[in-house]
Amino acid sequence: MPFDELMSKGIELMFLGMGTVFVFLAVLVFFVTKMSELAQKIEKSQPQPQTQTPRPTVAATNSDHIAAISAAVHQYRSKHK
Repeated sequence: MPFDELMSKGIELMFLGMGTVFVFLAVLVFFVTKMSELAQKIEKSQPQPQTQTPRPTVAATNSDHIAAISAAVHQYRSKHK
């Protein structure tokens, strides 16, 4: 096979492969977009529950916990100067 024929076959194969990938990706984007639109329609059609958001609770700080944490931090800092 001459070099020119091999090059033309290689270029033909390259365009065939790139075209196949392009078509596949275009179809994939199309279907993902349509599925997203369908999911949004389904979400809008379902009634949303009317619930109140719970208020965040503030944990009471225990003085024993604060003392233990302070001692641990002091001990760590004294060892790792």
